Amino acid sequence: MAVSLREYRARIKSTESMKKITRAMELIAASRIIKAQQRAQAAAPYARELTRAVSAVATFSNVDHPLTKEEEDPKRAAVLIVTSDRGLAGAYSSSVLKEAERLVERLREEGKEIDTYICGRKGEAYYKFRQRPIVQAWTGFSDQPSYDVAAEVGSTLIESFLKEQGEEGDVDEVHVVYTRFVSMLTQEPTAVRLLPLEVVEGTEAPDESELLPLYEFEPSAEEVLDGLLPQYVQSRIFFSLLQAAASELAARQKAMKSATDNAEELIKKYTRIANQARQAGITQEISEIVGGVNALADANAGAE
Repeated sequence: MAVSLREYRARIKSTESMKKITRAMELIAASRIIKAQQRAQAAAPYARELTRAVSAVATFSNVDHPLTKEEEDPKRAAVLIVTSDRGLAGAYSSSVLKEAERLVERLREEGKEIDTYICGRKGEAYYKFRQRPIVQAWTGFSDQPSYDVAAEVGSTLIESFLKEQGEEGDVDEVHVVYTRFVSMLTQEPTAVRLLPLEVVEGTEAPDESELLPLYEFEPSAEEVLDGLLPQYVQSRIFFSLLQAAASELAARQKAMKSATDNAEELIKKYTRIANQARQAGITQEISEIVGGVNALADANAGAE
């Protein structure tokens, strides 16, 4: 019984140490998520206005730009998957990977080959463990992304998209799979097509009384699109990374709080069992003492 009691005390001690770790990680995630939310909210107006500008230029200028041109028979699609660099975030990375698997399956049903690009060590490890090819991976920034990284990722994807069909490394579509931050309790894996650009603003027929905006392009609409579209792609990727960072921290905070609560329940359970074991040991020792006293008394009575 004493050995069992020592085991339970050792389990209580190790669980308390684990509880301190999970509690610390919960507090760290809680302190960082506010800044991540602020960065995502600050980037939203710029991304929205840039999207409006690109849509307006592409709609009101009769320019056939490579980034807005759709191939008649697309053969290959690039999929950028945004995961985390570290674990202990619940089902955050696995949810993104499941959404990516659904997207890849749908694209393959359409007869397209897939080039996979990864952001985050978890996604890279997932594909390498299953021996699936990865064109390029970027790691080390999942919870604090920078615009420089987004610009590098965007430039790589644009370069592949602008290659001629049939050329090595060319793609006809670019998709991004990331986790959209809705609230502290809700984060949704989302798949969006980034290229070719889908112009949805200004496509409806205006009312007769509505005044249409007049645009003047200097030096030309082609050069304006050449400057705007790369920034548009990079800003969309940066916004996706910021949304994913906020979602990762929210998922980690929720997972660590759950782990801390579970550790507290385990400590209570082990403490209760240890107390029962200690009480059983004491009861057994008292019984042995009483039995020994009674035996000794019986022996003395018999001797008399």
